[in-house]
Amino acid sequence: MNSLAKVPCTIVTGFLGAGKTTLVRHVLENADRRLAVIVNEFGDVGIDGEILKGCGVESCPEDAIVELANGCLCCTVADDFVPALKGLLDRPNPPEHIVIETSGLALPKPLVKAFNWPEIASRVTVDGVVAVVDGAAVAAGRFADDPEAVARQRAEDSSLDHDNPLEEVFEDQILCADLILLNKADLMTDADRKSVVNEIGKVLPRAVALVETRHGQVPVKVLLGLGAAAEADLAARPSHHDLEGEHDHEDFDTFIVDLPAYASPQALIDRMVKAAEEHDVLRMKGFVEIAGKPMRLLVQGVGTRIQHQFDRRWPDGAPRRGRLVVIGQKGFDQTGIRAILLG
Repeated sequence: MNSLAKVPCTIVTGFLGAGKTTLVRHVLENADRRLAVIVNEFGDVGIDGEILKGCGVESCPEDAIVELANGCLCCTVADDFVPALKGLLDRPNPPEHIVIETSGLALPKPLVKAFNWPEIASRVTVDGVVAVVDGAAVAAGRFADDPEAVARQRAEDSSLDHDNPLEEVFEDQILCADLILLNKADLMTDADRKSVVNEIGKVLPRAVALVETRHGQVPVKVLLGLGAAAEADLAARPSHHDLEGEHDHEDFDTFIVDLPAYASPQALIDRMVKAAEEHDVLRMKGFVEIAGKPMRLLVQGVGTRIQHQFDRRWPDGAPRRGRLVVIGQKGFDQTGIRAILLG
């Protein structure tokens, strides 16, 4: 069976807060084919899955959105990913295209390798790996992708370490990509954009298309239909972890805060900014109740940069339970963060 007879799958990878969920939601709302989504939230609460299920898109009903929250996909291929993929393919009305959103900590290459597993190899193909880059964050130097540049900066900034696994994850995502989306281009100067594009080019050993985007807005025809068959092209996708059997996430901690109702969005945002400023918080994402409002507030933070919007109505008759997933470097002060958020 050739690749044209297989169901194409698009893997969307990218670092924490780069804009993957926004991009996937855009695809769901604009694709002209029957879709399914596998979303991998790193943590105990599936925030991304809830966001996507709130789209109400006819071409991708809620039961076609599969959420895997038992750790990153590249670590749970046999237990979670392959069974989930088979479940979608075995549906009475199977999808015409599957979109897979990895967690920010996942390495894409092990996931691409999984498409060669006998159980699914004849049924699916990797149409393309799309790496979403937080251009503003990279421009600010928070996620340096050039080991030599990191080494030069170490003398001036002790917080930069070229052995930091965050940088390796970032590079591995770029190295595996068929398309790179330089997201949040509106938050960068022309000089920033040129610098980030140059740094990405230094990492890549092959030509990869790069598109500048804002809020994950890019024509669906640019994303779907790449025809990369990436599972047959592994040699062209080097990884820092090629010689390792497995990788882990022991350098990260994740915890959940149950949030009360807040008087206003700004009341919560101020607390989130303070928590990020005073502690080593990488990522915050969740929902919260705003007093007197019928809709829940979606909040997403990368460092001190917080975005928020009213997402959808709270279910009738159900408790309005606010929850926030917090991800940071291992050993960060969870008690201190809780105290700030809860007051």
